[in-house]
Amino acid sequence: MPSATYPESPAIPKWKRPTKTTESLDWADIKVIDLSTFDEPGGKQKLAEDLRDAVHNTGFFSIVGTGFTQEEVDRQYDIGQAYFNLPLEEKGDPKYRCDFTNGNYFGYRAANEKKVMSTDVLDNVESVNMPKFIASNAHEPFHPYLRQFQPEIEDFSRRSLDLASKIFTLFSIILELPEDYFSKQHLYQDPSEDHLRYMIYNPRSAADDEKVANTWSRAHTDFGSLTLLWSQDVAGLQLKTPAGEWKYVPPVDNGIICNVGDTLDFWSAGYLKSTIHRVQRPPEDQAHGKRLGLFYFVRPGNDVDIKPAPSPLLKRLGLVREDAKDAAPVRGLEYVRERVKNYHNHNDYADMKGKKFKVGNLEIEDEAA
Repeated sequence: MPSATYPESPAIPKWKRPTKTTESLDWADIKVIDLSTFDEPGGKQKLAEDLRDAVHNTGFFSIVGTGFTQEEVDRQYDIGQAYFNLPLEEKGDPKYRCDFTNGNYFGYRAANEKKVMSTDVLDNVESVNMPKFIASNAHEPFHPYLRQFQPEIEDFSRRSLDLASKIFTLFSIILELPEDYFSKQHLYQDPSEDHLRYMIYNPRSAADDEKVANTWSRAHTDFGSLTLLWSQDVAGLQLKTPAGEWKYVPPVDNGIICNVGDTLDFWSAGYLKSTIHRVQRPPEDQAHGKRLGLFYFVRPGNDVDIKPAPSPLLKRLGLVREDAKDAAPVRGLEYVRERVKNYHNHNDYADMKGKKFKVGNLEIEDEAA
């Protein structure tokens, strides 16, 4: 049926939320914060203190009280499901594909085109990334099928960054910076690589999964500043703990799972952790269905310099070197595009354990086991 908020939108089949696994899994202890208290007197300060340990030690946390209704979230899943159900020749039109040669992640990424870990098993992930709805992105790929839903997709996109801006305010408070320090580096009207993403993991046979150590998405950190993942109940996402253990990230009812990305790690001189994570084959009672995901990836403004923030906390902790201000800055667009090329512009998602990725003076461990 059409959206209640957008009655002119096309009617499409409803997405059915998967049933939670009944298996006993090793779940990570993830902090959950309620953003509905953000605007209360002292609310931001209390939330920041509640969040401090999570972002410093694990880089993952979950939020509720987001302002999004379950109906609005499920409608985005409806649209994503309808798009992925299109014939490959339609959704895979070359005009609307990602251009990995140039590090451009906007558009469609097809499944079954690249090897996994140098085996004969093919990548089972497909996604579509929709850039911000601003004039500078008018030339970027946006599939005609999705365009008919643009008003509600755009509204969801804009509100996603509004929500992320509240989280950036908390990060600024934690680092003793002006409250708008990070949010002004991520303005909706400014060109950036931000995107709303629909993503689907197509099930593979147990035999194929065994060949690639049950890997559905290899271990990695996220390329931008902050990732929002609307909870969808299929287990598989795992984070690597400071002790080196892999633990499942638990779903949170009516909430969003968040994690810090590379550029915020750089801005905070490592105080805010961009944590290595991966997606594994789901438990057996969930392994045979499609795993549909809804994300908003926040990237720094294209022209924003990625360098340690002038944080009194970081200085007291000795995390900012005296010569850091002399290093040639890397800008947002340069870092993200180079990271995308390095990760995707090849025919094999190979095992990269222990490898480093570097742009200018910015360096991260690409993957780890």
